[in-house]
Amino acid sequence: MSTNVQQLFPGVYRVGGKLATKNFAPGFRVYGEKLVSVDNVEYRQWDLFRSKLAGAIAKGLSHMPIGPGSLVLYLGASTGTTPSHVSDIVGEDGAVFAIEFAQRSMRDLLNICQPRPNMLPIFGDARMPVQYEEHLQGQKADVLYQDVAQPDQAEILVRNADMFLKKGGYAMLCIKSQSIDVTQDPKKTYAQTIAKLEAGGFETLQTIILDPYDKDHMFWMGKKKN
Repeated sequence: MSTNVQQLFPGVYRVGGKLATKNFAPGFRVYGEKLVSVDNVEYRQWDLFRSKLAGAIAKGLSHMPIGPGSLVLYLGASTGTTPSHVSDIVGEDGAVFAIEFAQRSMRDLLNICQPRPNMLPIFGDARMPVQYEEHLQGQKADVLYQDVAQPDQAEILVRNADMFLKKGGYAMLCIKSQSIDVTQDPKKTYAQTIAKLEAGGFETLQTIILDPYDKDHMFWMGKKKN
């Protein structure tokens, strides 16, 4: 029996009922995910509990600004789980500039990027975008994706967007309430963070609470107004 493949967004699929992306590096796994071949195309299952972007898609993301050919600036790439799926989505005509500050994570990220020429690992601190400005070589990102556990998450995003995001470009932020203020009601933290993003020049398009995939996390998507 043939496995059913359904496209949810360009580059994002449901394969046999599971979220998946086409493997840009056939034969290579990133985090032990299952590989499934359908009609000579290899897909990687996308774990909803290992990726906040996958969780947001599963919980009803209305629009997917990352697509084939996109240039994505990814802040907080960690060991490469979600960035590798973004690499699958943007394909050979796109690029993922993967920024990571932790040396241990960076070692793993370098290995993940080796068979993925569209995924560029950069050792840098997202709070200081001037550190990696030269790597972008004047290019502006279509999408800024951020998953950084810092109290000033909104300020980091706005600072990077001012330098690297196209006018009308999209931003996606994983708001980690416990990293901002562990004593405060997460709802209040989310509201305060969104207010800072909107004051920084963004229009909010959608917010998604990521429970049960990630506790005390909100996924925010916005568009740069200027």
